[in-house]
Amino acid sequence: MLSKVLIANRGEIAVRVMRTCRELGVASIAVYSELDRDALHVRYADEAHALGGRTAAESYLNTERILEIVTATGADGVHPGYGFFAENADFARAIAELGVVWIGPPPEAIEVMGDKISSRKAAAASDVASVPGTLEPIGDVSEIVAFGEEFGWPVAIKAAYGGGGKGLKVCHDASGAAAAFESAAREAEAYFGRSEAYLERYLTGPRHIETQVFCDMHGNAVWLGERDCSTQRRHQKLIEETPAALIDDATRVAMGEAAVKVALGCGYVNAGTVEMLYQDGEFWFLEMNTRLQVEHCVTEAVTGLDLVAEQLRVAAGEPLSFNQDDVERRGHAIECRINAEDPAKGFLPSPGTITRLRVPTGPGVRWDGGYDEGDTISQYYDNLIGKLVVWAPDRAAAIARMLRALRELEVGGVATTVPAHQALLSHPDFANGAHSTKWVEDDFDQSAFATAVASAPASVPDAVGAPELVERTVPVEVNGKRFSVRLWLPDAPASGGVGGGARRGPRPRPAAISGGGGGDGTITAPMQGTIVKILVAEGDTVEAGQAVLVLEAMKMENHINAEQAGTVREIRVAPGDTVGTGDVLLVVE
Repeated sequence: MLSKVLIANRGEIAVRVMRTCRELGVASIAVYSELDRDALHVRYADEAHALGGRTAAESYLNTERILEIVTATGADGVHPGYGFFAENADFARAIAELGVVWIGPPPEAIEVMGDKISSRKAAAASDVASVPGTLEPIGDVSEIVAFGEEFGWPVAIKAAYGGGGKGLKVCHDASGAAAAFESAAREAEAYFGRSEAYLERYLTGPRHIETQVFCDMHGNAVWLGERDCSTQRRHQKLIEETPAALIDDATRVAMGEAAVKVALGCGYVNAGTVEMLYQDGEFWFLEMNTRLQVEHCVTEAVTGLDLVAEQLRVAAGEPLSFNQDDVERRGHAIECRINAEDPAKGFLPSPGTITRLRVPTGPGVRWDGGYDEGDTISQYYDNLIGKLVVWAPDRAAAIARMLRALRELEVGGVATTVPAHQALLSHPDFANGAHSTKWVEDDFDQSAFATAVASAPASVPDAVGAPELVERTVPVEVNGKRFSVRLWLPDAPASGGVGGGARRGPRPRPAAISGGGGGDGTITAPMQGTIVKILVAEGDTVEAGQAVLVLEAMKMENHINAEQAGTVREIRVAPGDTVGTGDVLLVVE
């Protein structure tokens, strides 16, 4: 077993990995950006080291600095979590070249499956069919048009080195091909460092079904059951569950066996997920995620396995601790991703300070969080606050338990997806298993989100009182290594230790999020972010609802629309500008 593991990530997944390390007696090492100096994963780790920088590129994607820390700390293993370097073959090789264990698949498997084009070829070689699509990167817009005319519109433009809905754009006709191609490439470059994209037939009403696989270095491979991840918005998952409703056992087994064939076909080792699209009784290979998935928790809930513990064992060269016959799946589990987004405003990101956080407890309830009360969610990183997971004997009981847990969850200071989860889980289509990947955006009445947000109980206000001296634990850095020092300070915003540090004092609430314009022609930023493209020029005539610029926040591009028709009189921003909530962007008269 490994003795000292560096987690090259942040947020809830870093804390998740550290918890298993602590149970196994493995020391954990955190890395952190300037903005994460006192983040939850930093406070929880056995030791923490500064990366410097603010953006992901400057910090968590800084290969040279991470390798320096791996060497300096004497870490004998590196766990990448998900995102960032989790599916980066070059980084995996760099870790191995240091003589350190990479807690993930071999670089060669990452390369085959990380490139969505070569993964389709690998699946075909394993006799597993893929959704119709191209096997080479898109060269220019004409290829998109030709593909759409041959296979029918809409067409999915997908990042070849991406996942999680990043760098995926749906093109509905030839006229939108150029803009969709440009946007997909730009998002892919920003999130994955590679802009290549490929084409795929966009199915009209599929379900997104994925299978958890696990392989060791001794030729053993198993599948642990499937997960239904069809409830999505912007091609990113909101709710995941296992087992998938209304899929017969024969199909379930066939999908599992196909997933194992794909994994063995590329020499896979460690935890991985084979994603498929299912429609009308048929399934097709979509892609393989060469990492631990966000939604691994529901698989753990029904199997009773700790997948991170198994990752550490397999990475250390041990055989799987179970075989296919040992895998027993009991009951039903559901996971809701609680993101800092406003569902009443099209799921606009809502960065800011969490002024109140009360998580649910009780039978069959699990919370995997990346923040504590008083922590700040930055525009520069993913907006996942935490994952709420429930287990129950059957699906109906699991839905009821999740609705109960969502009512108990209190998050103040930022908008969250909780009202959307409540509306979706309460809908007959979800209860009947009649949902698909298009359900939320195409079929669900999204006015229900605004109603749910408006009817949600207000958060309990923070206490207000005169400052007093309290004992606090304050983070300091010495030569880039983080230490904690106890001081007596005024009872004001400060960092608390994990599991027994002083509680935070009152925090100011962030300004209310604007809807993007005040109705008087002044278009304001609805969130913090970076301007990536201006779509109009001064003097242009615009219509109400027309997109006027593109704002990137939390790695997602958002179109900001004019609220009234008129002429663009003033543009106050330029591409690359960082803006805050409420900043004036354009003026239309």
